[in-house]
Amino acid sequence: MNAPTRPKPHFKIENYPFRLADNVRYGDLDPNKHVNNGVYATYFETARVTLLRSGDRGLMPKGLSWMLVHLAIDFRAEMHWPGSFELGIGVSKLGRTSATFQQVVFAGDVCTASAEAVTVLVDAKTRKPTPLTPDIIERFQPWLLRT
Repeated sequence: MNAPTRPKPHFKIENYPFRLADNVRYGDLDPNKHVNNGVYATYFETARVTLLRSGDRGLMPKGLSWMLVHLAIDFRAEMHWPGSFELGIGVSKLGRTSATFQQVVFAGDVCTASAEAVTVLVDAKTRKPTPLTPDIIERFQPWLLRT
C-alpha cells in the first residue's frame, strides 16, 4: 500500500504583492552545486526586511521592532548559479501582535521554495509584544496576499 501524497500547492508570483529580484551568488552554493538550503532563509529575510523597514511604507513605527518567531520552509526545486530569481511576499494573517507572511522564491516560472514566517511587533526597549494599532493594520492592507 502506497502512502498518501500531499497535493502540490499551485503558486503564482502574481499573488504576492511585494516582489524583489536578485541574483544567485556563487557563494550561495553547496557541494551539490545548487543553492544551499540555509541560504533560502536569508533570501526570505531580505524580502521581509525590505518590506517592513522601508520608511515610506510606515510598517516600522518609531520605538517598535519586528521579531521573527517562526519560519517554516518547503524546498520545491533546485536553483543554480549563474541565475536570477524573484522573491515574493504577502501578508496572510494579522494577529493581535503578529503578522504572518507567505513567501516564495521563483527561478523563472518555477517555485523553488516557499515559506511561512511569523513576526511579532515588540517594544524596542522592553522587548515585549505590542498590539498592532489600527494605523499599522491599515498600512498592511496593500501587502495582503492575493488569492
